[in-house]
Amino acid sequence: MSKHIGIVGCSAEGAALCYRTVCLESERILGRHAHPEVTMHTISLAEYMKYIEPDTDWNGVAELILRSADALSRAGAEFLICPDNTIHAAMEYVLPRAPLPWLGIAQQVGQEAKRRGFSKLGLTGTRFLVESEVYPEKLEPMDIRCLRPTEEQCERINDIIFNELVRDVRRLESLFYFQQVIEQFKNRGCDAVVLGCTEIPLLLTEEDSPLPTLDSTRILARAALQYSISDGRS
Repeated sequence: MSKHIGIVGCSAEGAALCYRTVCLESERILGRHAHPEVTMHTISLAEYMKYIEPDTDWNGVAELILRSADALSRAGAEFLICPDNTIHAAMEYVLPRAPLPWLGIAQQVGQEAKRRGFSKLGLTGTRFLVESEVYPEKLEPMDIRCLRPTEEQCERINDIIFNELVRDVRRLESLFYFQQVIEQFKNRGCDAVVLGCTEIPLLLTEEDSPLPTLDSTRILARAALQYSISDGRS
C-alpha cells in the first residue's frame, strides 16, 4: 500500500505542477491510471504575501503552513511536501510543531545534484529564497557550492515570478533573461542551475538552458512518489 501524500500548496501554478507530476509519473511504477492517494490544501498566496513583504515574518508564514499541515493530517495524509521553495525559510518554526513527517525540497534537490555529479550550482528563485539559507545550509554538508545571482538579477527574476509566472504568464523576453542569467552562472564555473521557484520550469526547460537544470518541483514530486511506495526509510 502506498502512503497518502499531503501537499501544502502556496502558489497555484507550482502546486499544480507538483500534483500533476506525482499523478502522471505514478503510472510507470504503479500501472495504468494508478497513483497514491493525494490531498492538497492551499491557503491563498495573498495570505502568505502579507507575511513575506514588505517586512518578512517567517513565524507568520509558519502559522499558515501549519494550518495546511493540520488540515492534511485530518484528511489522512501520512507525510507532507511543500512545492514552494520560498516558504521553506519558515521550516525552522514549522518542524517542531508539525503533525506529520516532511520531505524538504532543498534536501531532495541536493541529493539529485549529488547523484548527477554536480558540485557548483547557480540558484534562481524569488528574492526571499535567494537571500535565505534554505539551499546553502542543505547543500554545503553535501560538499556542493551554491552561487546566488547579482542583486539586479535577483530583483528582475523576483519580478518575473510574482508578476508573470504565478499568473501563468510566460513571455519570451523573460525566457531570454533567464538564459542570460544562467549563461553568467556557467561563466562563473557552475555545472548546473537550480530552478528554485516551482513555477520556473513552466518557462524554462532543460533544452532551453545553457546549463543542466535541477527542476525543484519535479524532483520533490518524484521523491514524494518514491517515499510513498517505499517502506519509509529511503
